[in-house]
Amino acid sequence: MIEIDMKVCTGCEKCVKVCPVDAIHMEERTAILDEDECISCSACIPVCPVDAIEPVIETKELEDVSDFEEVWVFAEQDQGELKATGPQLLGKGRELADELDQDLCAVIIGDQVEDSIEELFSYGAEKVYVVEDEILGEYSTETYTIVLAKLISKYKPNVLLYGATHQGRDLAPSVAGRLGLGLTADCTGLSIEEVEGKKVLLQTRPAFGGNVMADIVCPNSRPQMATVRPHVMEPLTPDPNREGEILREEVKLSEEMISTEVLEVLEPESTGEIPVEEADIVVTGGRGVGSCREDFEILKDLADFFGGTVGCSRPIVEEDIMPKSKQVGQSGKTIAPKIYIVCGVSGAIQHRVGIRDSDYIIAINKDPDAPIFEMADFGIVGDVDEVLPTLIDRLKEMKNGTAN
Repeated sequence: MIEIDMKVCTGCEKCVKVCPVDAIHMEERTAILDEDECISCSACIPVCPVDAIEPVIETKELEDVSDFEEVWVFAEQDQGELKATGPQLLGKGRELADELDQDLCAVIIGDQVEDSIEELFSYGAEKVYVVEDEILGEYSTETYTIVLAKLISKYKPNVLLYGATHQGRDLAPSVAGRLGLGLTADCTGLSIEEVEGKKVLLQTRPAFGGNVMADIVCPNSRPQMATVRPHVMEPLTPDPNREGEILREEVKLSEEMISTEVLEVLEPESTGEIPVEEADIVVTGGRGVGSCREDFEILKDLADFFGGTVGCSRPIVEEDIMPKSKQVGQSGKTIAPKIYIVCGVSGAIQHRVGIRDSDYIIAINKDPDAPIFEMADFGIVGDVDEVLPTLIDRLKEMKNGTAN
């Protein structure tokens, strides 16, 4: 909600022009707010030249949540290309929707996103809410928040999931703040539980630096919102024959609503290496490998043999041995490779959370009591400096057919 200081308002009508739901009108050259129509999007605040409009954030707790239905997934896209988090969240959303006996829906915002709509149906969406506008071609916090606020106010979803990407981590708290909603960030698990006689979303995330896993519920806040780590959830197998309902919405938008200007989009420089979150085989090293960059070359030799990539644990990044983009774990990248070879990493919960969806985990550590062995499919107790050279030589012999 907002408040308009009538003593300060000059009657310029700029707020009237940008309000996407026509909740502001003029009376005797003063802006008047219709509180029943306002969706708390705050589009009017930045355009007011005299700062006569202030936000009023109220936490909304509801006694009756029966009017809120549907499980929504925010389907992130870039230049019309669907990002992986949308299908991943639809996979988990299908489980949640079935448990709640509600529809599974996707929300896509952007410009020229037609191809992505059919793709969302193939991954299980029963409905797709679509808002298209040239202004939405480039992501901005203000416009995307306005659009989602209007959709939420109109359709009243029960659950809304975002990917914990750069965009999701920016958009979700903005929507939560505007509408006074609860939000759980960086979830690694979602399920439906009964609390106080209501079926609610149980949101699991690492807490206290990753030392414990916390279960969080918002029993009296709707929609129940969470951001979810990429690659934690598995998408359904896409079926091009799946069909659904398209609901197109128009939202009044203008450039005046956006406080920033995109001057140029810079693509990251390619290093030629596969990102750890995309690789089928990842070889990760920790303190047990060494204390300088050269010590990690042997990991690269093993990764190159398999056509994989190298990762590292948090201390290796903190000691500036490897870049942050290589970090695997709760405070780094959540990954799900086919084979994960972890060398000299003890296996604290922060690390294990980020790798638990790997198909096979092979651990090498000289400490037989290292926690990493508890989740490893295969374990080798020994010094990394001795085990890896022997392993690489043996693999090369097998490849060349010279092994005994």
